Amino acid sequence: MSATQFIELIINGLITGSIYALVGSGIALVYGTTRVLNFAHGELMMLAGYGVLLFAVTLGWPVLLAALATILIVMLLGAVIQRVTIAPLLKREDWAFNVVAATIGLSIFLQSAAQLIWGEQFQGVPYFFNGVAVIGEVRMPWQRIAIFLVALGVMGLCALVLYRTRLGRIIRATAQDAEAALAVGIPSGLVHTAVFAISAALAGTGAILLSPLVTVSPWMGASYLLKGFAVVILGGLGSFGGAVAAGFLLGLIESFSVAFVSTEWSNVVAFLFLIAVIWARPEGLFAGRGA
Repeated sequence: MSATQFIELIINGLITGSIYALVGSGIALVYGTTRVLNFAHGELMMLAGYGVLLFAVTLGWPVLLAALATILIVMLLGAVIQRVTIAPLLKREDWAFNVVAATIGLSIFLQSAAQLIWGEQFQGVPYFFNGVAVIGEVRMPWQRIAIFLVALGVMGLCALVLYRTRLGRIIRATAQDAEAALAVGIPSGLVHTAVFAISAALAGTGAILLSPLVTVSPWMGASYLLKGFAVVILGGLGSFGGAVAAGFLLGLIESFSVAFVSTEWSNVVAFLFLIAVIWARPEGLFAGRGA
């Protein structure tokens, strides 16, 4: 393997990992705050894919405006899902199983609704950024570079909100002890809704960045949901930073497995690594001592 091929593998792994990190960090944020695993998270990605297809392609809006409109709509959907579907179930004693069943049912419903509305055909979105960046002997499309840079910026902004703002302190307080937070006047219900909206925004951003590279379809989010859960387990359940780090790690593992094994076996290698981590360190690679 030449130095150029090695660098390209690293770059491709980081780009793929940035999408996994976006998806996984949203799942981790919801679980860390509410202890809820949202199995409809992938369908929020799918809806965001159709949203950017509608605004940017069908209606011809500028890319930035189409992306902002899509993210706002997906955030609203995430908030509605939490208030209508999740919040009533959290009041029950057996809420954990009920929430899993409800979100799986919602996932199936949204996939079926997408098939009825848009059909089963796969649809493409043109590149937002054309051209190829050339650095020495390394060539990389600007679209893929933009994916990495935008994803990194969005996750950095989310981390800044979580650890440097009042809203972030409220979210972290609710995650640590929702009842104690409620006792000091923090509306935990609204915090849970806000977290679902932020998680939906992360999923929507991932879908928008991916849409020019993969086809938009009713099943678009299914594989990324699985990778998102893998990232959450690798990073440590509920750890936002752990999910981000695990996302990049998983992307690098897949990139190098394609080079040394084959594309068809990349998912097998990734999940074998996940199983090995679960055996050796069940709390996750980047979990804290209290995990």
